[in-house]
Amino acid sequence: MTLGRLKWTFLWILVVLFVFVEYGRYHLYPFFDTWSGRLVMDLVILVGSVFFFGAVFDVLSRLHRQRERQNRELLALHRAALDIYGELSLETVLQKVVDQARQLLEARYGAVAVYNEKGDVRQFITSGIGDEERSRIGSPPEGRGLLGTVLREGQRLRLADIGADSRAAGFPPHHPKMHTLLAVPILCKSPFRGNLYVAEKKATPEFSAEDEESLIRFATSAAIAIDNAHLHHRLRDLAVADERVRIAREIHDGLAQILAYVNTKAQAVKEYLQRDRVEEASQQLEQLAAAARDVYTDAREGIVALRTQVGTDQCFEEALEEFIDRWQEQSGIVGELKIHGEITIAPTIELQLLRIIQEALSNARKHSRAQHARVELRQYDTSISASVEDDGAGFDPAARARAAFPQFGLAIMKERAESIGGSFDLDSSPGAGTRVKIDIPLTAEQL
Repeated sequence: MTLGRLKWTFLWILVVLFVFVEYGRYHLYPFFDTWSGRLVMDLVILVGSVFFFGAVFDVLSRLHRQRERQNRELLALHRAALDIYGELSLETVLQKVVDQARQLLEARYGAVAVYNEKGDVRQFITSGIGDEERSRIGSPPEGRGLLGTVLREGQRLRLADIGADSRAAGFPPHHPKMHTLLAVPILCKSPFRGNLYVAEKKATPEFSAEDEESLIRFATSAAIAIDNAHLHHRLRDLAVADERVRIAREIHDGLAQILAYVNTKAQAVKEYLQRDRVEEASQQLEQLAAAARDVYTDAREGIVALRTQVGTDQCFEEALEEFIDRWQEQSGIVGELKIHGEITIAPTIELQLLRIIQEALSNARKHSRAQHARVELRQYDTSISASVEDDGAGFDPAARARAAFPQFGLAIMKERAESIGGSFDLDSSPGAGTRVKIDIPLTAEQL
């Protein structure tokens, strides 16, 4: 009963009671004029008041219990939504969705069925069934029977007896027995089609209409989390595609410069040999050999860098730690990573920042003769900063720009930083080590 209906009900009861008292006063006055009559009237009013206020408090108590139940449900729904919102891996999101739905509805079993465009089940994630039991059941369902029903917007399925439904196809051997079922669609903006199921209510014989509404509300929250995961995957795909184009361009530019250097040295060797200047030719060949060794080392280091990817199974911090561990083994330089707080940035920013740090460490390995290198990251409210510092020999940036052998690592780092709206600063001098610093402003979309 709503508060509005309750108000009008009590008003009508008061009107009826008033009419009854007035009727008794005017039509039964001789009887009630005696002490016994007045006593009866007082008792009638007292008993009526007790019943009236008892009914009032009973209704208010039921409304209070209903409100408390709704508050508990909303709190549980809020906690469940928060749990799934924190995930960006689609597999993890789907597993948490079905786990939280089962807990929210106090059901023994839960499942999410993901369908392709033809309506076939392409993914089936369960909760409440152990690994051993799942292996005995065998392969996941193909989409026959009730699981083949793809629920559209506004549709839902609530059954007190699964076996009595004409669409039911039965259960495979070793499957736990299920009688009650509640299913709702997960309606996403992303290309995702799926149903959310819970089966076997623990506390009551079947699922109620309130359970149905709760699952509908939770499915709405689940759809937002799934859309977020899809968007995150899409951003990563775009970042990877952009990175492939960038790497191809860097390889092309770098290879062109190296080949030009090799050609220049080869021509010099040829001329020296034609003039019988063997010593000068030998020096040129030594420089070519040193260049070949540098290119080989760069190639090995580049392979390690490209193998280090920020993906769904590895966050930015983990990818950076993995690269630094491998870099230490190859370079013999002690690397240190210091991250202040949690790094939460868009995939495109993560990827470029990782590549800049990798390039800075590569330069330290090739040129610094350092014993230690330190990588430090700090995220602020509207920006993120990263620095790579070594205790090596340092250099004169102006002199390095005039070096004979092509060295374009600094230009690559600067270009990458500027491509994401950041700035690149280099601080180095002979005997004082080298420090590279990147500052990147972050918009709301990049956090």
